[in-house]
Amino acid sequence: MSEKNISTPKEKKVLYEYQQRGLDKIFDALENAPDNHNLLYQLPTGGGKTVIFSEIARRYIANTNKKVLILTHRIELCVQTSSMLDGFEVKNKIIDSKVKELPNQKDYMCFVAMVETLKNRLQDEMIDLNNIGLVIVDEAHYNSFRKLFHYFENCVMLGVTATPLSSNVKLPMYQNYNELIVGESISYLVKKGFLSSPTTYCYDVGLSSLKIGANGDYTVRSSDLLYGDFPMLEKLVHAYEENSKGKKTLIFSSGISTSLGVYDSFSKAGYTVKHLDNKNSAEERKEILEWFKNTPDAILTSVGILTTGFDEPTVDTIILNRATKSLTLYFQMIGRGSRVLPNKKTFNIIDLGNNVARFGAWNSDVDWHEIFRVPDFYLLNIVADAEIEKSFKYKMPDDIRAKFSKSEDIEFDVDAEYKLSQNKGERPKIVLERSLAQHSTMCIENSEGLMDARQLANLLSDQIAYRIRLYSYSICKSTDNYLKWLQEDYERKLMQSFSNQLLD
Repeated sequence: MSEKNISTPKEKKVLYEYQQRGLDKIFDALENAPDNHNLLYQLPTGGGKTVIFSEIARRYIANTNKKVLILTHRIELCVQTSSMLDGFEVKNKIIDSKVKELPNQKDYMCFVAMVETLKNRLQDEMIDLNNIGLVIVDEAHYNSFRKLFHYFENCVMLGVTATPLSSNVKLPMYQNYNELIVGESISYLVKKGFLSSPTTYCYDVGLSSLKIGANGDYTVRSSDLLYGDFPMLEKLVHAYEENSKGKKTLIFSSGISTSLGVYDSFSKAGYTVKHLDNKNSAEERKEILEWFKNTPDAILTSVGILTTGFDEPTVDTIILNRATKSLTLYFQMIGRGSRVLPNKKTFNIIDLGNNVARFGAWNSDVDWHEIFRVPDFYLLNIVADAEIEKSFKYKMPDDIRAKFSKSEDIEFDVDAEYKLSQNKGERPKIVLERSLAQHSTMCIENSEGLMDARQLANLLSDQIAYRIRLYSYSICKSTDNYLKWLQEDYERKLMQSFSNQLLD
């Protein structure tokens, strides 16, 4: 497609060099593509996909005199896209629930439509879009767009997404798109200063209680039970205080119940916090987001509503207060903190769901071509939770270690002790008995009586759980009920050991 007929907007947006390269790749592919050849373009969240496809729309209209349809799945994205198109002087019309028909289509060269709204209008034959040559699908990994494709079989299809992995494992993206064009990586955009550089803090969390739902991700109910429990809320506040205190922080939780618990926990701790979910009215949401924008130390806890269509560059810290099996959601959540400002070149990621261990660091390179071609292979090879938890290493917090200052050695190698017991032909439980004896000695030598020893024993709960989990891996038996019984039995015997040694 020749450039000679391009009209120049009065205040033309200037594309970054990597955006221009992506644009050139797309138009090269369009020029060389056979009929009914659908293209998919990948670019990280924050890379400016809307800028690129707005320029694509402008150039395509100028070169062909055909119209462009842009499909989105949320009204916020419709409004943002329409505004960006205005900046490129592309006269456009949003087709939302208020638009019942389009009698004067000649007034517009581009339409921005919500999927469900447009589907209903086309089905009811209330709208018949004329002279559409290019259909651009924003957030193309969602499968809701498939229901519209048959209306535009003779059009060029261009999907854009940060993660070319279908939201439905049964409907892979290669079924709808013939070719993937990959843009610059996150690591490149960070290196060149287009995205903020991350500092990542990971907190080990046992996820064995979580259940997998029909959509392939952890269920909200099981997530609420885990993350709404007091120890997890306490861990969240501690992680914030350790790494993000006083910074603008956006917290993602899986369920409303958990998010409300997060709100209560931070409120009681004296922090400036608000909660947002899809039950808030449009006016409430506007007020909360305005407060979040203008409050330097704001903490906003949210559920499922700010992963797309939300752009607040002043966010300093993203907290993943949930686990997810969705690679797309993982990148979407973290991407909310990656925007750059003149005085913001870095941001924090706090992971409380083993997500970094599951997917890799946010800014590590990803082979998107392989994921696009063989998504099943990628999904099958995501690191399992049990494997992640096997790599956990317990480190006693400094304040607890200070309570055991008289003990030179607080470590106990469960794996080595288990192998030793097997070589000697001993029963496996001797490992826990030796561990318990060490814990008993630690408590006794750092206390002045029975009550002191028992109080110290309570501080060892996390280390005890860690040792029992390692023991369970050795004996290949790790059901939740069995681990719970082992820990209760261990802690009961530990308390008894003090009395048996006649502390008073």
